[in-house]
Formats: sequence, C-alpha cells, structure tokens
Amino acid sequence: MKKTVFWLIVGLVVLVGAYIRLAPSDPGIWHVAPVGEADLDMQGGVLRVIETGPDGLALLDAIARGTPRTAVLAGSVDEGMITYVTRTKAVGFPDYTTAQQDGDTLRIYGRLRFGRSDFGVNKTRVDGWLAELQ
Repeated sequence: MKKTVFWLIVGLVVLVGAYIRLAPSDPGIWHVAPVGEADLDMQGGVLRVIETGPDGLALLDAIARGTPRTAVLAGSVDEGMITYVTRTKAVGFPDYTTAQQDGDTLRIYGRLRFGRSDFGVNKTRVDGWLAELQ
C-alpha cells in the first residue's frame, strides 16, 4: 500500500512538471500591452515605466535575447511591442515579460503564469535588464 501511494505521488509530480514545461503559451493571452504610467511592484510581477528615447525597445530586446532560457513569444521591435518567455532552470516555470515602446516611453510588464507569488523573480529580472539598459 505504501509503495502504491509513493508511486502515485511520483506520477503526479511528473505529470505536473510535464504540464508546466509543455503547456502552450497563447500569444492572445500573454502578448498584451502594458498599462500604467508609473512603476508598480505586485505579488506576481512588476511594471516599469521609463523614459528611454525612441530606441529603448531595440536596446532592451538585445539584452532580453541574451538572457538564459528566454525566447520571444510574439511581437518585434518593428511592431513596437515584444513578449518574452523566460523559464526557470530546474522546473521550467514560465514568466512572461512584455515590453512596449510608446514614443520615448518604454513600459515593461513582467509576470508569472503559475501561482500567486513570483518571490521577486520578475522584479529582479526586469530591474536587471533596465540596469543594463542604462
């Protein structure tokens, strides 16, 4: 009986891990324009609004693409908005970061997909990208 329960738990953990890694990322849900006029720290993410000049998104794109386990989900510099997916190393939890250029203003919205708290991971990543940008 104990072995059966153990293997059921192991199987459940494997299934949840597979779902986290393999669940599709729908651009219709995640590639949305950041809304806000001021910086905001949230339990599951962060919003940053910064004056960069018109080339801020292009510069940020080069930084984001150099980040390990980060890929473009949708958008481009030419479109004026890009959404990136960054996955954790061990489990592969996805976080989504959308950056949009609005004139000289760059808005960046980083948020988690699963859970309620990202333990400051999105804030650390976005603020790190902005530190490199400046």
